[in-house]
Amino acid sequence: MSALPRRFYARPTLVVARELLGKELLWRGAGGPMGGVIVEVEAYLGASDPASHAYRGETRRNRSMFGAPGHAYVYFTYGMHHCLNVVTEEAGTPHAILLRALAPSTGLARWRAARPDLPPARIASGPGRLCRALGLDRSHDGLDLTRSELIIRARPGTAAAGEMRSGPRIGIRLAREMPYRFWLAGEPAVSGPRERG
Repeated sequence: MSALPRRFYARPTLVVARELLGKELLWRGAGGPMGGVIVEVEAYLGASDPASHAYRGETRRNRSMFGAPGHAYVYFTYGMHHCLNVVTEEAGTPHAILLRALAPSTGLARWRAARPDLPPARIASGPGRLCRALGLDRSHDGLDLTRSELIIRARPGTAAAGEMRSGPRIGIRLAREMPYRFWLAGEPAVSGPRERG
């Protein structure tokens, strides 16, 4: 299957966030492909969102957020974790969606080798674990998700709307109350609280 087209990302961020659930992130790096079904995301709405990296304007770190939709924004946080985001809306509107958790689906042997200390459902449960297992870091910032070795693609059996849940974002200090975290109910790979609906 081919990558989702740029027009998929060039839409309102909260719409894209919901529709990313059930899609597959595929990393075609050295050693063979690794893929995971997206089961949890968080949306960040640029200059109107105090929790967004773009709230105070463009910097060297967040420059990818201001670019064309359908690109990766990878940042380093807490001196130890890389996190992968998907840039949305039109260029100059710095909105992005953090990929919080994947359920491994392609290249399962590679997933297990990446984190032999964890059960399969927890290998990419959390944004830091996700990037660590795939080997993603700041060098992958700005990758074009429509045509690079890192893509997102549709899968048969994409989740129906009834399986989606939403609630407050987690792991942040500002605007935590905004219900911009979305996840698939019943997925063991979801990293945060699952009780909200």
